[in-house]
Amino acid sequence: MADTHQHQGAAAQPLTGAKLITAAILIGLGNFLVVLDTTIANVSIPHIAGGLGVSASQASWVITSYAVAEAITVPLTGWLARRFGAQRVFIVSYLAFGILSFLCGLSTSLGMLIAGRILLGFAGGTIMPLSQTLLLRIFPSERATTATIIWAMTTTIAPVAGPILGGVISDNIGWEWIFFINVPLAAMGGAGLLVLLRGRAEPTVRARIDAVGLGLLVVWIAALQILLDEGRNHDWFAAAEIRWLAVIAAVGFVAFLIWELTEKEPIVNLRVFRHRGFAAGSTTYALGYGAFFAMVVIIPLWLQQNMGYTATWAGYATGLMGVLAVLTAPIVGQVVAKLDARLIIFLGIMGLAGISLWRTGFTPDITFMQMAWPMLLTGLFMMMFFVPVTGLCMASVNTEEQADAAGISNFMRTIAGAFAASLVQTGWAHAARENQAELAGAMTQGGETLDGLVSGGMSRETATAMLTNIVEGQSVMLATLNVFAVVGLCFALAATLIWFAPKPKGPIDTSAAH
Repeated sequence: MADTHQHQGAAAQPLTGAKLITAAILIGLGNFLVVLDTTIANVSIPHIAGGLGVSASQASWVITSYAVAEAITVPLTGWLARRFGAQRVFIVSYLAFGILSFLCGLSTSLGMLIAGRILLGFAGGTIMPLSQTLLLRIFPSERATTATIIWAMTTTIAPVAGPILGGVISDNIGWEWIFFINVPLAAMGGAGLLVLLRGRAEPTVRARIDAVGLGLLVVWIAALQILLDEGRNHDWFAAAEIRWLAVIAAVGFVAFLIWELTEKEPIVNLRVFRHRGFAAGSTTYALGYGAFFAMVVIIPLWLQQNMGYTATWAGYATGLMGVLAVLTAPIVGQVVAKLDARLIIFLGIMGLAGISLWRTGFTPDITFMQMAWPMLLTGLFMMMFFVPVTGLCMASVNTEEQADAAGISNFMRTIAGAFAASLVQTGWAHAARENQAELAGAMTQGGETLDGLVSGGMSRETATAMLTNIVEGQSVMLATLNVFAVVGLCFALAATLIWFAPKPKGPIDTSAAH
């Protein structure tokens, strides 16, 4: 049987004024650092490979190891919060994140770095959902939307900032500093919250560990995440190891569902899906975020590989979405408090769908400003989507289930992002190859064009290379437009799913269930 205990005696006074603002900033900073670390290492892989004397494919395990560990830990957050207290787990994880980041930066071998990244992922996996839970706790219920805005902003801006910071730091200072920058921030955040939140009571439950559920969770998530990260490097299901990973992930997932739904004290409380609002909201969140993350991945790649942008300028281009996100977030929060959240979510996601379709009109000679406008407007629609959908998910469950709901919805978002990153890069490369073959076959006068260039004084090798580059450039451009169209359709599908949620009884109050 589970025993309930109260930590730290009587409840402390609610935070107000400067203390409340400071605590909110520090909690949001923790979430920002963790989400930032999901993308900051991506552009640094060549530097890490060179520094440690390994191949780029070997160094890519720096990304995979973090993603696997984080994906395993995120859904466990509810159980950890019940067992040890949400505040305690968050602060310990926050401080551990700083220490482990320091150790990652000190790594002298790939094995040491991967081990550090696994531990870093375990620490970071609890920070994402618990930051959402704690922000809702420290703010009074009438200002719960403010808490949701802070969390949504850090979640959406961090993955955009990651590649920019990663590129600048790796190029100018050294790859170690993509980890070292976490150290002072995590130390300040963890220590600050230790002081600010001291004395606040937290109920805990001494529940046994669901060892079978935990084991199944580790197996199927690890298999799925490795499949997604390594599938592109092994031609997907043409490789036997990828097929085995798919089977293990599928069987493990089914076994996990059956066990957790029949276990009295499950390690992951899947019963939160009995709330229709949470089920519809979290599914919309996952699909919409997957589409959003696909754009975050593909646009910088396209700008650098096809449009001649440097990594820094590609970062500037994608970073523009953060401008309107910051400026409009408070306005969106005020509107959420007055209108049906489902309508705002629908309009926000449809706005993102419209922007994706707008991009299907891009051409190879598009200017920076022509590309900047849709990116800038993305920030507004992003907030219209992220702020109310996270609030709706949390408001649809009972108060004691919020840590479980936050963990599961964040897990679904994390997995959706991993799926999107793998699928969009594979689909983009495949479409580019197909388009190149079609364009080459359609060039009935290619030989004449080549002869004309040679007769004009150009060497045959130079003329052939120039025509090849033109065909490759056009094929990648067409593939990119195809991706924009598919992403737009995914956004439209996500927008329709939100209407399966019941209408909230008045404005969203994220401090209690509706």
